[in-house]
Amino acid sequence: MAARARSEERRAEILRAAFEVIAERGYRGASLGAVAERVGLTQQGLLHYFPTKEALLVAVLEARDQWDAVPRGEWRLDLLGSLVEYNAMRPGIVQTFSALLGESVTDGHPARAFFTKRYAAVRENFAAVLRAEYGDRLPGGLTPEAAAPLMVAVMDGLQYQWLLAPDAVDMPGAFRDFLRLLGTGSPGDGSPGNGEGGDDLDLDQRPRRDEP
Repeated sequence: MAARARSEERRAEILRAAFEVIAERGYRGASLGAVAERVGLTQQGLLHYFPTKEALLVAVLEARDQWDAVPRGEWRLDLLGSLVEYNAMRPGIVQTFSALLGESVTDGHPARAFFTKRYAAVRENFAAVLRAEYGDRLPGGLTPEAAAPLMVAVMDGLQYQWLLAPDAVDMPGAFRDFLRLLGTGSPGDGSPGNGEGGDDLDLDQRPRRDEP
């Protein structure tokens, strides 16, 4: 048991080092030797825990998603806002994720399949969140399925802007503004916050579908 615990601890150290190296150099610029050096191992010693660079990459991505994990069906809009605030407190992890995401669009990248599968699941989860909040149509008329990719784009796009100019971009505040936009209708529909004299409602104050 003690040996297993030491092995898991060492794996965690390697993953943290890999996050740092990938954030600094990108996946293609990162090397197993550089990761091994940061944890006081030889490259051969690192291969005992992760036999290939691709295996290490997959472990890095899976670990990142586990830190954000919420049981299926338990996501809510307020939890998404909290996740953005949480990400703003861990720039290194966000930087690593963003670097890998940007590289993964190239042909043959080992993370491409991971991100393709991940985004399909994220869009599905976000559509479920929006349907639970608004029903089959958002106030602006979009279906949850149509709005879900927009929410994903806002979350990840804000991360890139924030990483480039953290003093200029308030990532949590901008995402809260986006959530307010989701809760307002298009001009002329009479919904609050659409310029027809209604006051913008805080998300916590807006009645839910099951409230009178």
